[in-house]
Order: sequence, then C-alpha cells, then structure tokens
Amino acid sequence: MQKLLPPFLYILTLIAMILTYWWFELSHHLVFPFNLLGLPFALSGLVLSAQAKRLFIRLETNIMTFDKPDLLVTEGAFKHTRNPMYLGFVISLLGVCLLIGANELSWAFVVLFVVITDRWYICYEERVMQVKFGSQYTAYCRDVRRWI
Repeated sequence: MQKLLPPFLYILTLIAMILTYWWFELSHHLVFPFNLLGLPFALSGLVLSAQAKRLFIRLETNIMTFDKPDLLVTEGAFKHTRNPMYLGFVISLLGVCLLIGANELSWAFVVLFVVITDRWYICYEERVMQVKFGSQYTAYCRDVRRWI
C-alpha cells in the first residue's frame, strides 16, 4: 500500500466510479440538469488540492506521503484543515458522484476513498508528524481539524 500514493488512489477511484457508471445500469438519483451541480464541486476540489500542493512547492518542503516531513505547514488552506489535498480529492469525487447521477455505488466509492485516506494515509502522516514536530504539531492539531 505504501507504493500507492494518494493522487493515484484518487485517480483509481475516479476511474472505478466512471467505469461502473458505464458498465452497470444503475438507477440515477440525480438527472440532468441537476447533476450539473456536481461540476463546481469536482473542479473546486481539484483547485483546493492543487493550491495546497503549490504551497508545498513554494515552501520547498516534502510533499511525498511516505517520506519524512521537513516542515509543518500551517498557512493557506492548512489554517482551516490539516489535510486540504485529501479534502480536495474528496470534494472532487463528490462532484463526480453527483455528475454521474449519485447512484449508490458511486457514493460507496467516495466513502471507501475517505475511509482509506483517513485510516491509512492520514493516520500514518499524523504519527510521523507527531514524532517530528512534537508539541508544535499537538498544538496545531488542537487548533485545526483533520478534515473540516
């Protein structure tokens, strides 16, 4: 699992959602034009993730999930959520779920992505950050929520 980086999990989840939409004749709970409500979510989620990534690049800090952190980033979107990149992926997947009709299987993929991200990636990152930054990270966690 360490080899599966979060952006690749996002892409795999997105592909799985779209393929199941095409392959199976599932009921659509959100039809045109109401499904287009998902478009701003799909796009804004990607923008949030990209902005957080750009901040890491600007600060010249490590962005790779399984490498050692070298800086505790607490500015930009990180003032409001400890995981804006993951949150952006989830918002984007929710948008795609709405775009393709909000069927049960699409929702299940979104939930599965959240569970894997929360229990695997975020838990791992939080343990590493706690060891590296100690009380500074504890204070950050007290002030800023994991998701929203």
